[in-house]
Amino acid sequence: MIKRIIPCLDLKDGRVVKGVKFTDFKDAGDPVELAAYYDRSGADELFFLDISASIEGREALLGVIRAAAQKISLPFVVGGGIRSLEQMQKIFEAGAKKVSFNTPAVEEPQLVQEAAAAFGRESIVVSIDACWNRDRQGWEVYTHGGRKATEKSALDWAAEVEELGAGELLLTSMDADGARDGFDLSLTRAVSEKVRIPVIASGGAGEMEHFAQILTAGKAAAALAASVFHYRHISIGDLKKYLKNKGLEVRLSDEHEG
Repeated sequence: MIKRIIPCLDLKDGRVVKGVKFTDFKDAGDPVELAAYYDRSGADELFFLDISASIEGREALLGVIRAAAQKISLPFVVGGGIRSLEQMQKIFEAGAKKVSFNTPAVEEPQLVQEAAAAFGRESIVVSIDACWNRDRQGWEVYTHGGRKATEKSALDWAAEVEELGAGELLLTSMDADGARDGFDLSLTRAVSEKVRIPVIASGGAGEMEHFAQILTAGKAAAALAASVFHYRHISIGDLKKYLKNKGLEVRLSDEHEG
């Protein structure tokens, strides 16, 4: 299976931002310019995640999606504030290949089923934000941008949304997010072994070896990162060559930027 490398653009008020453990957000650039850069750099896919909860934020997001769709050829996923099939339809019409949602899936699980039936399960990504719960000795699902604990087991929820029709999971470790100390191998491996659908690992990338670890020991189908790519600490082209030298199957691009 070809392993994918996916940059993530967290959007707030039409700009890309980056935080640590879901807080302390700083500006990271123009989303359309960054999207074009990643298109040239050989990324396999792109995530636009709208962290603005307001209506204005969602409308700004649609404008960004339309502008990006005209400039890039790589497929992209859009998430954040999506609560209805009508919103999904608008996002697909704007140019997205997939949609992603977290809180609405937890609050209304039937939305996953309805979305898969309407648009095809390959277009539906369920996001799971998980944090280790010492008392329960397991990973717990969080919603509302990591602010609300649900008492749901991340492993059980992953299996449930797969049954509901999700075609893919975006799994973010809140414990590792933004720390650059490495992806959460234990969490990602546990979820990947629980489901048959692809798992995209997110949270914690800091160096190339972290990507190799999560795609092998972590059993992830893809690795997603933000700041290490945005601030050019790691080049996607160089990363893919590194992974290929490690024996991983990746799609190399003839044209990439450092």
